[in-house]
Amino acid sequence: MRDLVIAAATRADLESIHRIERESFPVPWRREFFDNELVTEWRFNRVAKRDGHIIGYLFSMWYFDEMHINKIAVTGPERRKGVADALMADCFAFAREHSIRTISLEVRHSNDGAQEFYRRLGFESAYIRPRYYPDGENAVVMTKEVGDDQSRQRTT
Repeated sequence: MRDLVIAAATRADLESIHRIERESFPVPWRREFFDNELVTEWRFNRVAKRDGHIIGYLFSMWYFDEMHINKIAVTGPERRKGVADALMADCFAFAREHSIRTISLEVRHSNDGAQEFYRRLGFESAYIRPRYYPDGENAVVMTKEVGDDQSRQRTT
């Protein structure tokens, strides 16, 4: 992908991250939430940059062999150009390196496009979390089994 750089998120990135957050979600996280995620243990937080400008981000947490994607977003003009794919590929590589077996996330029940994106990446719908979002909408919890394919073949 043309000049796309995936890097660790830093405090210097927060203004851009929060701008994308506000344009992407009906109930955005407050900036302080992102700031806190940058200094909390067991976090994997990335930004996607093109020409030095942040165009997307992924914030996740992990502990032992599980990972949860808290947030992923791409600025409007850059959507459907592979930025989210690149962020997720980076996430999957981190998961394999750290022997993470399962990645989970929530997605709005009404967001068919996001659900299809995650299905394309190998996620499956696990269950519905009722009234998860502040407006009362249900979330679809999706999971993906990852990890070292060789060790999985040895144990099955």
